Amino acid sequence: MAQKCVHKGCGKTFTDPEEECTYHPGPPEFHEGQKGWKCCKPRVLTFDEFLAIPPCTKGKHSTVDDTPAPAPKPEPAAPTPVSVPVTKPLALSLGSNQQPSPSTPKPEPPEDESDDPDAEIPPTATCKRRGCGKACDDNIPRDEEECVYHPGVPLFHEGSKGWTCCKRRVLEFDEFMKIEGCKRRKGHCYVGKKNKASGGTNGTATAEEMLSTVRNDFYQTPTSVIVSFYLKKIVKEEAKVEFNDSGLEIDLDLPTSDGKRFTGTIPLFAPIDPEKSQFKIMGTKLELELAKKDGTSWSTLRSDEKGTGERIQVGRAGRMV
Repeated sequence: MAQKCVHKGCGKTFTDPEEECTYHPGPPEFHEGQKGWKCCKPRVLTFDEFLAIPPCTKGKHSTVDDTPAPAPKPEPAAPTPVSVPVTKPLALSLGSNQQPSPSTPKPEPPEDESDDPDAEIPPTATCKRRGCGKACDDNIPRDEEECVYHPGVPLFHEGSKGWTCCKRRVLEFDEFMKIEGCKRRKGHCYVGKKNKASGGTNGTATAEEMLSTVRNDFYQTPTSVIVSFYLKKIVKEEAKVEFNDSGLEIDLDLPTSDGKRFTGTIPLFAPIDPEKSQFKIMGTKLELELAKKDGTSWSTLRSDEKGTGERIQVGRAGRMV
């Protein structure tokens, strides 16, 4: 009988209990705007990037959640009683001209994406809308699918967790992930909108906006260089990242779902090991982990840049703001 794995980061349906499972054994950690898992090091800023953090542990599927509970917070010490003299109450007049205290504005909801009518849907695709995640079922016509999702964004405040689009608030992350969507519509969103370099409305061409550069930064350890190229909405299925065999260059082709594209060859400061280097695409950036070939300390990312004389951090990256 098919069962659903409850391991964090997996969630696959399985029939073979011996099938390999890749998941996060640790609980999630949210601190000062950063998001990640206790079991591994990546820390990100947005919820979509958090969900995209690759699982760090291999094991077997399970229908029993064995994620360790977060350590309980120490209870605050009881305040010392203080003797307060009794005074006559002060009456306050609340006139109509009193201004209410300003409230924190809610973050704007994400764009409501849908698939192109002629989009090719992979057989293993799942709905991209928040709170849905339904797997593609070829037995159900697209116009008969019912998508139940959250059109808003996650809202975490003083320990409570919920969505900006509905009122329910919970305390535990597992309970948050189970909050049922508050909006319904026909048809799931499996791949989203694709870039159209030609064939626009009435036969007119819709050209992509070609970017000559994107913001980037890097830090390094004795064995690797971690580089971030900041570009939102990269289309994972179409993006290309190639580590040249020479180990001296990287070829990038990064199209986005909002009609932009960055392409270029990055000449590197020192050689890398292409086989050991890797990358991952997140909601707001491309992150590269370049394996140093000779342990050289990099003063710049590119070989055609001049060093600034600033000290390049070795070790863990600092918090981004």
